[in-house]
Amino acid sequence: MIEVVAELSRGPVFLAGEALECLVTVTNPLPPTATSASSEALAWASAQIHCQFHASESRVALPPPDSSQPDVQPDSQTVFLPHRGERGQCILSTPPKILFCDLRLDPGESKSYSYSEVLPTEGPPSFRGQSVKYVYKLTIGCQRVNSPITLLRVPLRVLVLTGLQDVHFPQDEAVAPTSPFLEEDESGKKDSWLAELAGERLMAATSCRSLHLYNISDGQGKVGTFGIFKSVYRLGEDVVGTLNLGEGTVACLQFSVSLQTEERVQPEYQRRRGTGVAPSVSHVTHARHQESCLHTTRTSFSLPIPLCSTPGFCTAIVSLKWRLHFEFVTSREPGLVLLPPLEQPEPATWTGPEQVPVDTFSWDLPIKVLPTSPTLVSYAAPGPSTSSITI
Repeated sequence: MIEVVAELSRGPVFLAGEALECLVTVTNPLPPTATSASSEALAWASAQIHCQFHASESRVALPPPDSSQPDVQPDSQTVFLPHRGERGQCILSTPPKILFCDLRLDPGESKSYSYSEVLPTEGPPSFRGQSVKYVYKLTIGCQRVNSPITLLRVPLRVLVLTGLQDVHFPQDEAVAPTSPFLEEDESGKKDSWLAELAGERLMAATSCRSLHLYNISDGQGKVGTFGIFKSVYRLGEDVVGTLNLGEGTVACLQFSVSLQTEERVQPEYQRRRGTGVAPSVSHVTHARHQESCLHTTRTSFSLPIPLCSTPGFCTAIVSLKWRLHFEFVTSREPGLVLLPPLEQPEPATWTGPEQVPVDTFSWDLPIKVLPTSPTLVSYAAPGPSTSSITI
């Protein structure tokens, strides 16, 4: 019996273009007092990162698979296929890397191997929607002699920042002093440079503040004015807005605002409308604020963007966009008064109207949501960074 443990040193969240580092430890769990006949052996172990794509058949019409290029021995248990047994199809993978060959462990002995690979920048982000799913995993395959391959899968979350695909690591080192006595890690240096560049771009895109005002009206007149200071956000930020109802000519009784994502299947992959066909557009609400606002002149709200959500993206099959969805309940009666008169000659009992005729309408305001630091996401919304299997 051999135990294989894979540990992601920095957590399970990465930015596309970063280097993933994983420590793979292989252990013979028998006590050291066991006889030498209890030694265990593995023929080889290999690791590979891949992205699985799965689409809902009721929402997405995919073209038939290309049968001219079948998988290499898909039914063989002695060929390393990281996506074996997974739902959907593998749309992206890195070259496999061999960790070791002909490993023999005595009782109580363990050995560790380091795996490092740069996450591809041309792939989609990790996403679990109602129409499609993009799932990243690091798969480690181990095999005993004359035995089937055993697969250990480590789930990953990949964030994609548009624009980093075309950036090249600078090769000119003349601007930075170096020490000949220190060993420099080229991949670590590139990683820190990429993280710094991504942080600068995110800060530049989300730090600009300028008041944007929107007049809100229905068929009878102006309801109020909505103000927001920016339209580009990062995961984990709060969407803050103000609503001025004192300038309106139509009484607003209640309003609600929802932070939503809109998942839309591209037209060429949409199912034709019919029985049993799900809609090609779906919405998910991540935060909501509701308020009764009669006689309110000014109010505000704050909606947090969850760190576990997916930033906006677009692929050939699906697009994901963010928006603020407003719903207003207004009075049909102009000049509606629901307060008792301030001055009365004699004491009297005043009651408000039992029924008020109302109208409802909605309004959508698109916003843009970008990724944030993978370290922050791993710390605030931790996920499993260690996986193990016994062979």
